[in-house]
Amino acid sequence: MVSRRTFNQGLVALAFTGLSRHILAGEAGLFNQLLSKTLGYGKLVSDPEGILDLPSGFSYQIISALGETMSDGLTVPDRADGMGCFPLDEDRVVLVRNHELSSLSPSQENLAHADKSTLDFAYDTNRQQQALPGGTSNLIYNVKTKRLERQFMSLIGTIRNCSGGITPWNSWLTCEESVLKASDENGRDHGYVFEVPANATSLIKAKPIVEMGRFNHEAACIDPHTNIVYLTEDRSDSLFYRFIPKIPQNLHAGGRLQALAIIQNAKFDTRNWDTATMQMDKSYDVQWIDLTDVQSPNDDLRQQGYAKGAALFAKGEGIHWATNELYFCCSNGGAKQLGQIMKYIPSRYEGKPKEANYPGQLSLFVESADKVTFNYGDNICVAPNHHLIVCEDQNTVNNQIKGITPDGHIYDFARVRWSTEPAGACFSPDGSVLFVNLYSPTRTVAITGPWQNFRV
Repeated sequence: MVSRRTFNQGLVALAFTGLSRHILAGEAGLFNQLLSKTLGYGKLVSDPEGILDLPSGFSYQIISALGETMSDGLTVPDRADGMGCFPLDEDRVVLVRNHELSSLSPSQENLAHADKSTLDFAYDTNRQQQALPGGTSNLIYNVKTKRLERQFMSLIGTIRNCSGGITPWNSWLTCEESVLKASDENGRDHGYVFEVPANATSLIKAKPIVEMGRFNHEAACIDPHTNIVYLTEDRSDSLFYRFIPKIPQNLHAGGRLQALAIIQNAKFDTRNWDTATMQMDKSYDVQWIDLTDVQSPNDDLRQQGYAKGAALFAKGEGIHWATNELYFCCSNGGAKQLGQIMKYIPSRYEGKPKEANYPGQLSLFVESADKVTFNYGDNICVAPNHHLIVCEDQNTVNNQIKGITPDGHIYDFARVRWSTEPAGACFSPDGSVLFVNLYSPTRTVAITGPWQNFRV
């Protein structure tokens, strides 16, 4: 289990070579810069191709790129974002990859000329009867031969498929980061979660999970013990949600959508923008508030929850299940608005009547005090060694992929040389390959190397 981050705003506590060091926040950047070069997998080596800098011994392979013709005759779309990895057999994995394309994005040439049989699978079309350009693509990759065997579109007609999450029953939840309503330009409301099976062999019929709510969805993860779904919302005044399904592993059968609140602290503000309301290294007992009118035609679901006492979060982003807890990023949280990572430990009776006597606990695992250490964390996953792998999204060059150890130390793992974000980080089931998207122009890379050579 990953423990909580042990530094806070004015004072940064770091365990290093067996000593506890306390550094003023103003000095933290220089110290952490030095620390990141000695901790982890070593100094980043400049990539002669000018794409992705990695530690010595690591390498990457581009396995999919924007505009390539896929197995279904369509072309690889742009804006590759969240992604999940699933086992297919002993040698092969399936990647389900989001494409964060909006109705205002230039229509993908492949979808603009898709035939009627293809359009039958689309969730929505525009006034020209073209499928809306967002969706997912599936990639079948052989980890032994290091070869991409097949790629194809698996979901079309959605928009702004930002992130999502894997399910224990081998499907991908892809989330629309949009609350676009039906209009003359498009036929249906947006802001939903869709489920894509990892074993799909072609396009699936796009069907929204409506009772999971209509809001600015970002990401999702599922507790494998309870099948409860946890959801983030990409808003500066976002809530943290959970969905309790009526039937485990059948999300379309409906369920109950709730928002997290801090017990005895109604309308608690975790963002720490003006005041350090949420303290580091303190666990907060939580309760869950039932939400109604989850279709939210006026895009006010978060206001509804807040009025009932729900806690506020700063732009909920990536979320990932670990061992018995989950972690999620709040990209502009903290006094300096450089990002936070929250940790939630569910109740042993999560979603059951006894939960009130044994509440789940929320804590602040990371709050960044300087850009060098951590800056605007977005997509997140948990590595086989229990480290967090976090993709930064600074809207500039030199976005980094950060590692965070179980003791809360942050180190540099990779640096993107393009002016784009890394996204969709996920490991192969055997832990040998880290797959990452470069957002735009789309590149999906497979990173391999001496994972066992972590230095402390």
